[in-house]
Amino acid sequence: MAFSFLIAPVHAAEKGAAGLFSAAYLYELCRSDTKGKEVVKGGHTACQAYIAGVIDYHKLMRSLGTQPLIDICVPNTASMKRLQNIVWVFLGRNPQHGDFVASPAVTLALYEYYPCPAEKKSKKR
Repeated sequence: MAFSFLIAPVHAAEKGAAGLFSAAYLYELCRSDTKGKEVVKGGHTACQAYIAGVIDYHKLMRSLGTQPLIDICVPNTASMKRLQNIVWVFLGRNPQHGDFVASPAVTLALYEYYPCPAEKKSKKR
């Protein structure tokens, strides 16, 4: 029975189950037409909420003392519209992420603009 709980998320991901955003799907949600209007009704809201969720989770993991492999430090002053544009442009330039869960691609996109500064190690004498 425990094994079925462990394998269920993998099986759900293979079937494209609800709750899993692919990078290709996120790209469509974030997309605007030439006049700046969203292509999918409500898409910008969903896009920005997804990006905010990735950032919030990243901040939570940092606050718990985990060291992410790709560490982003998005300032609280960054507008969601700007973050949406960063992610959308990145996804457009990197279609190889399309079939995969979007969160790693969102992290990579944001890392290009908001990497955390390298921590200085104190010198012991």
